[in-house]
Amino acid sequence: MRYTDPMMVLGIAASLLIGVLLGLLGGGGSILTVPLLVYVLGVEPKTAIAMSLLVVGVTSASAAGLHALAGRVRWRTAFVFGAGGMSGAFVGGRVSGLLPPGVLLLLFTAVMVAAAVSMLRRKDSPAPAPEVVPARLPVARVLVQGGAVGLLSGLVGAGGGFLIVPALVLLGLATPIAMATSLVVISLQCTAGLLGHLGHVHLPWGLTAAVLATAVGGSFIGGRLAGRIAAGTLRKGFAWFVLGTASFMVMAQTPPELRARVTPLLATPWPWLGLVGLVGAAVLPLRLLLRGAPARSDPGHGD
Repeated sequence: MRYTDPMMVLGIAASLLIGVLLGLLGGGGSILTVPLLVYVLGVEPKTAIAMSLLVVGVTSASAAGLHALAGRVRWRTAFVFGAGGMSGAFVGGRVSGLLPPGVLLLLFTAVMVAAAVSMLRRKDSPAPAPEVVPARLPVARVLVQGGAVGLLSGLVGAGGGFLIVPALVLLGLATPIAMATSLVVISLQCTAGLLGHLGHVHLPWGLTAAVLATAVGGSFIGGRLAGRIAAGTLRKGFAWFVLGTASFMVMAQTPPELRARVTPLLATPWPWLGLVGLVGAAVLPLRLLLRGAPARSDPGHGD
């Protein structure tokens, strides 16, 4: 594909938006990287997942730098969570090579739906909640949570910010701090996931560099805008867009003959009830994993 191709220009422009969203939301925007690479830039799915891990990892690291300068990153928590995430992501990257591309895209679609539902259900606080740092970090639980999120990230190439941020909030971090800290975690686990993929994929380095440079530039813009835009409204609108993209991906993966048979069935409530059940089956174990007791207040303890 030539760099003057209209689809190439559109894809590079869209990667700028992904970077902006990642800088604004502390994740979330990365969920669109794989669909962008596969359906706009024509990249093979397994290669797209590995490219996504590189793009999301570097972009998250650059956005985390801006938040770190503002003092919003809790490094100890990030490294403990990231250690579990890196282990899980590397395993996910290796397992990904054993699965058919269609299965990976359908799994990624399920992750998109779960992320969108999580963003829609998240309630906005009328005022920023104060940070409540636990007297002792529950290292074992944080490592297990990180490993579960990292496994999912390594498999499908998403950053997992929609799971990391709630987990960090449960540890007592205020939401802006949790969003900033999640960027460090995402960059760590994406690095490990990419290493797991490199044994069975070869990246198109020219295209990867173009998408990466644009996304990093967008993350700086998003980092500068963080706090100036109503994140709740932005998040909900983005969640509906993600749901629409997931619907398109399901249709794209459906064989034409099956699509012709299924279309009349969509007018009935049964497939939608089934979709709700599948999403619940995917989200409920993760919600149970992320559930924890409220952290105890210890204002004198720093991370």
